[in-house]
Amino acid sequence: MTKLNLREGARLDATRGTRFAPLHQTSNEHPDAHADSFSSHGTLTHDSDLEEILTAMADPFAIISKGALANIAQGGEAGEPVVQCVQIKPMAAGADGRERYRVVWNDTANFIQSMMTQQANWIITEGKLKKGSICRLKSFQANVVKERLILVILDMEVLEEYGEPEKLGQPVALEDGKGGQGGGGGEDVKPQPESIGAGNFYGQKPVQQQAQPQQRSAALPSRANANGGSRGNIHPIEALSPYAHKWTIKARVSHKGDIKTWHNKNGEGKLFSVNFLDESGEIRATGFNDAVDQWYEMLQEGSVYYISSPCRVQLAKKQFSNVNNDYELTFEKDTQIEKAEDNEGVPQVRYNFTTLADLQTVEKDTTIDCIGILSEIGEVSEIVSKTTSKPYSKRELTLVDNTGFNVRLTIWGGSAQSFEAAPESVIAFKGLKVSDFGGRSLSLLSSGSMTLDPDIDEAFKLKGWYDGAGRNEQFQSHANTMGAVGATSGGRRDEYKTVAQVSEENLGMGESTDWFSIKGTILYVKKDSIAYPACRTTEPQTCNKKVVEIDPGKWRCEKCDREWDKPEYRYVMSVNVGDHTGQLWLSCFDETGRIIMGVPANDIMALRDEGDERRQEQIFADANCKQLVFRCKAKMDTFQDQQRVRYQVQTANVLNYGMEARKLAEVIKTYNADSDSLFVR
Repeated sequence: MTKLNLREGARLDATRGTRFAPLHQTSNEHPDAHADSFSSHGTLTHDSDLEEILTAMADPFAIISKGALANIAQGGEAGEPVVQCVQIKPMAAGADGRERYRVVWNDTANFIQSMMTQQANWIITEGKLKKGSICRLKSFQANVVKERLILVILDMEVLEEYGEPEKLGQPVALEDGKGGQGGGGGEDVKPQPESIGAGNFYGQKPVQQQAQPQQRSAALPSRANANGGSRGNIHPIEALSPYAHKWTIKARVSHKGDIKTWHNKNGEGKLFSVNFLDESGEIRATGFNDAVDQWYEMLQEGSVYYISSPCRVQLAKKQFSNVNNDYELTFEKDTQIEKAEDNEGVPQVRYNFTTLADLQTVEKDTTIDCIGILSEIGEVSEIVSKTTSKPYSKRELTLVDNTGFNVRLTIWGGSAQSFEAAPESVIAFKGLKVSDFGGRSLSLLSSGSMTLDPDIDEAFKLKGWYDGAGRNEQFQSHANTMGAVGATSGGRRDEYKTVAQVSEENLGMGESTDWFSIKGTILYVKKDSIAYPACRTTEPQTCNKKVVEIDPGKWRCEKCDREWDKPEYRYVMSVNVGDHTGQLWLSCFDETGRIIMGVPANDIMALRDEGDERRQEQIFADANCKQLVFRCKAKMDTFQDQQRVRYQVQTANVLNYGMEARKLAEVIKTYNADSDSLFVR
């Protein structure tokens, strides 16, 4: 008799009227050891009967929810259907780089495509879900995408006791709003093949089924975890896409920005943005003009709301958003928003923390989240803008964490004035801008937030470390750690690369940024597009955004909502640099441009306006043949649909001949003078 592993439990086999008791059997026990237990119930005494019933227990056909997928498509109650996985395919990674998966399910009559949410990806990545697995769908959402029904899987259970059998039944493609019991309903539908082509996830459609499916007007059923009351069609934010229709999300306002206005040649207007958060993710929403009047006062930071379509879902404009989502929302005229009285299941805030030690690998101007122990609190100070004469309040804080580093962090305006936290408190910051001023420092953005002693695991861990040992530690500063950013590329910062080595080592060809230093001579400076007109705002933060001339003598910055009588020109230039091994084009910005050209960009543009070609030519000629040391980063870039490596200069310095002589002396010392060599003591 075959040995079987049984799940603990009792079951009534309706087909035989046979009841059997729970079995506490391990893999080393023989089923005969439990014969007495079965005999005590008076219905099962023979090994042959036992094996027959135990085999039936693991029969996947007995548990599959046949017809469940058709029922879902027709808007019926979904329950928790048991289905078979017949295909797993990876999808393109999202903006956060995490993989996504699509899965095809079979209920023996039909099959359907689904998408796994990131919160359920672990079932695949840990190897629990395999082709052939029998699964119970505990929480899912039915959506219509490109006129086809898909399921968004939020939670599921793999029934491992049924193994991974071959495809069950002869399922056919599930058409929009239609389902067949193995091709019933009078239609001559051929069963689908074992392998479902990736080009058409539903398989090849027979000619009879080429008719355009009708669009359902009723909402599809859902098994979402959110408590929506009468709103049964609660979508997770992660499942929103431009193809989703008739959706409702239940989300918390994690951030609400100020009302902003704009003026240009096409007119004027106003807008505001909010970030919505639920347990699956976060998304940015923007309202324009009438939507500002309608929703700005109602939407309060920290409160939970139901937001329902029509509300446009579109690709996110990453230059305006720090939210980790490929899509964003735009409020429309008929968008429905209602405050939710029940806040259950909606998180307060979602963080993606960067440790203080890792700051030296983060590029300048990156936006991050950070958590740390507050070690020092500065006084509120006031700085006055040189351009507007307006005062701005600021306060500097010092954070430490269990990586052994500290960092200076600046908060501004009302946050600086109202800041009340005791030293040694734990503070979590969301929306910090990384600066390279003084090595590495942080600044809280106007769209950022801070939470004192947050109720999260990271805070408790950090507090425990500080109380136990951290209070007495010595912390390393990020001051003057610019060279540490290049540590990932290997080698010391003072080791130069030749042009040939940059090419041979494929710097910039990988996924990460590569850093290198090169000693080269300027061979040529491109004269066209050498500078751009920039905003002159310097306080509380330097803007440097491009300004547009809306009228003669009137330049406008959309970011700062300010106008200037003239711009501040800043260099953005390309130079050709060479050494004894080859030539390389480098992209340079204002600080490097001033070193190369010897004059500010304002002077160059003034000469162009005056038509002084001779003086311009002299400045460009003087720039040629200068020998400098360039600190560069190499990164893959896309230009006009073509990928190329871009070499961008971070710093440039004139040659220090004393330092160069010492380097040569160190090279000479590496030779062993006791052996045969050309060097003499």
